[in-house]
Amino acid sequence: MNHSGDIPTISIDALPSEDYVLLDVREPDEWAAGHAPSAVHIPLGELPARAGELSELAADRPVHVVCRTGGRSARATAWLNAAGVVDAVNVEGGMKTWEAMGRPMVSDRADVPGEVL
Repeated sequence: MNHSGDIPTISIDALPSEDYVLLDVREPDEWAAGHAPSAVHIPLGELPARAGELSELAADRPVHVVCRTGGRSARATAWLNAAGVVDAVNVEGGMKTWEAMGRPMVSDRADVPGEVL
């Protein structure tokens, strides 16, 4: 894990293989088009109001935060850590890198494969 600035960051390769919390902070249209099957969706703008959901979900483990390329998730990670909500870690490269690496993705439309907008 490296720290770019003061933001803990993890590469997609280094994510745990199972039982980890992945928080997607992209907008609803981005989420609907394609997301990781196990991800939790809280758009960045809703995070302050919904942060309590995360502390329940991840009481004993870090939350891995992802967006499209890593910018919004870095802001979310910094905020979550500063606010003391959870231990948050930014996922480097975001969903664009996730998709490029062939990691599983689903969309909200049953007949359409997941894609990153």
